[in-house]
Amino acid sequence: MHLFQLVFLLGAGFLAGTVNSIAGGGTLISFPALLIVGYSPVVANVTNSVASWPGYVGGTFGYRSQLAQQRSRLVLSGTAAIVGAVIGTIILLLAPTAIFSEVVPFLVLGSCALLGFQRSISDWIGRIAKKESSGASLAVAIALSAVYGSYFGAGLGIVLLAVFSIFSKDSIQNNNAAKIVMSLVIATVGDIIYIVFAHVAFVAVAVMAGGFLGGGLLGVKIAKRLPASILRWSVITYGTIVGLILLFQNVTQR
Repeated sequence: MHLFQLVFLLGAGFLAGTVNSIAGGGTLISFPALLIVGYSPVVANVTNSVASWPGYVGGTFGYRSQLAQQRSRLVLSGTAAIVGAVIGTIILLLAPTAIFSEVVPFLVLGSCALLGFQRSISDWIGRIAKKESSGASLAVAIALSAVYGSYFGAGLGIVLLAVFSIFSKDSIQNNNAAKIVMSLVIATVGDIIYIVFAHVAFVAVAVMAGGFLGGGLLGVKIAKRLPASILRWSVITYGTIVGLILLFQNVTQR
């Protein structure tokens, strides 16, 4: 691999790690970067997942004060995330990705809509759902998000933030912190399986991992300084752009 390609991947990892901590969706920066330097889609997807892990560690460390306030929710969500991540990883290794990649843009755009209308949806859920069932509803939603995240992962942070915002009246900063932890759980489960059973480009991982870590730490600092409304709408705007780009790519490749 040429020096320019190594620098390019390092920069892509740093930018992706920053975006992941602020809004989620950094995969849409790092995954295409791996394709550009010549990796196949499946190898790029697996390699990107392994390389992004340090970024989630950095984001989790940066949000440690917010995480201490929500341990019970994290245990429930983390358990569901592990189950979903195992299922999603197995699907990725055994099934073709072509069909799923067709619906990815709609999943990303749908999650942006959920986040945009999360207050109205949260009020509606609160009126029709029993109090004791809310935890189960969150667990199911997290598990499904984890299946998606392990299988492809584009915009996973947007999906998770939307889920936490809908099923919780917590602050967006606490929900953003929980989102990063769930991303870390999902990535950890998937990466263990990928390293054992899939082909991982470890040279690219070594280069991008440092960028993801540095970007993850920087992203938390930026996110903590953003007002809740600006953070929410920056996520929605970014996610909508990502979803439209993916939709355009799918149309032009047919």
